[in-house]
Amino acid sequence: MQEKTDQQKIGLFIKKLREDKNITQSIFAKELGTTQSVVARIESGKQNLTIEQLSKISDILDRQIVSIPESIDFKIYGGRKLKGTIETNTSKNGAINMLCATLLNHGKTILRDIPRVEEVFRYITVMESLGVSVRWIDHSTLEIKRPKKLLFSKLDHDMANKIRSFTFIGALIHDGQKFNFPNSGGCKMGERTIAAHKYGLEKFGVEIKTREKIYEISTKNLKPEEVTLYESSDTGAINVLLAAAKIPGKTIIKMAPPNYQVQDVCFLLEKYGVRIEGIGTTTLTVHGVSEINKNVEHH
Repeated sequence: MQEKTDQQKIGLFIKKLREDKNITQSIFAKELGTTQSVVARIESGKQNLTIEQLSKISDILDRQIVSIPESIDFKIYGGRKLKGTIETNTSKNGAINMLCATLLNHGKTILRDIPRVEEVFRYITVMESLGVSVRWIDHSTLEIKRPKKLLFSKLDHDMANKIRSFTFIGALIHDGQKFNFPNSGGCKMGERTIAAHKYGLEKFGVEIKTREKIYEISTKNLKPEEVTLYESSDTGAINVLLAAAKIPGKTIIKMAPPNYQVQDVCFLLEKYGVRIEGIGTTTLTVHGVSEINKNVEHH
């Protein structure tokens, strides 16, 4: 048996309501302002109906035929003074970018308010494979100490391939080595997606070759520059910030998103002794330093 269409189901529903009220087709047609033949087509599901016609039928039969939800807009009554306290959640994106930034520091960094989530654990695993000491000193606090030289030969490629590995590059270029790093995982990032990172870093003198499974990174004569980001990318801006932080001189970064995770990294870099102007705006001026070796605590 062929299943009835929605139009036929509505027609049968209308017919049942009409008959339950003992209204003939001719009387119904008169109240509806149409002909009895049209009513017959409606009830057999052969007549297209507009919202206006359905609304009129609902009024005549005293029964809602089609339910339309009321507006979901909010009406705001302002003018009331707010008070009280709330506890904000920690930020995964802020945390992983600050973890990358700690690789600039040859002293000890203590990061507080770090969420215990899978992405953070993955970044920590990659850092530990490079020889970095990372340990939890309480439920949400990390202590990070990097070695004098990072151990690129020990890099956990499998884990690095599961994260946005390119976010490390801005910090890693300062170790003065030619190295390979796995293509980015996490959210899929192809050549176009990393364009803001790639073009920004290349302005400083970083050479980046994208192979099938790895990035080949080399540096030569790093120098401060004026960088206009290819797109307003949070991680792109942070990568350029990390690169500029240890290139002595003034770097200007334009089209930098003023989002919280960019600001978080800027505040940490300032504690490292890097002066940054324009935090919270789309133009950042970074006064890079040659060395960072400080014991820093950052919330």
